[in-house]
Amino acid sequence: MGMRQSKNSRFDRTDAASGVAFRRCDHDGCNEAGAYRAPRDRGALNTYFWFCLDHVREYNRSWNYYAGMPAEEVERHVREDVVGWRPTWPIGIRGRRFANGRKSRFFDPFGFFSDPEANSEDTAADDPNQDASLGKSPEGKALALFNLRPPISFAAIKSRYKELVKRHHPDAHGGDKTSEEKLKLINEAYGILKRFFA
Repeated sequence: MGMRQSKNSRFDRTDAASGVAFRRCDHDGCNEAGAYRAPRDRGALNTYFWFCLDHVREYNRSWNYYAGMPAEEVERHVREDVVGWRPTWPIGIRGRRFANGRKSRFFDPFGFFSDPEANSEDTAADDPNQDASLGKSPEGKALALFNLRPPISFAAIKSRYKELVKRHHPDAHGGDKTSEEKLKLINEAYGILKRFFA
């Protein structure tokens, strides 16, 4: 298909009947209006040829975006297009464990996928992988400090907080510095959980 060299002027022909200027079709020898755009090249998708309806149909029939591209590059391009050109990574590299010990690929703070009999709102966790099941988020660390596992209600957290404050208050330990530091951590954790549940 022969293409006419584009002119600087956007409109290069005037309709005699109406006096309105219009763009001429970019196909050689065609004097129809170029009302339909088509990309010039795979590398220049924002620059266009302008064709009449017949010539844009002809151009579209012969257009192949992948023409001249190596097979590996076509495959990579298709794979990247599936995810909208966003970066991806394999699932499960940093997997977590559910409360019942099964491997998880995501943080499950409400316990939707954990064993309900293995969870208890107000008892201490006996799972050796508790930190892994809660994750490394501030909320997960706070729950781990309180020795609780999701699913959990804020009432249970508040009850556990009161229990820990009584147990670790420096006055109950004769002003012990370790208890004072532990109490600071408990107060921080309670603040995090309060914001999370509020």
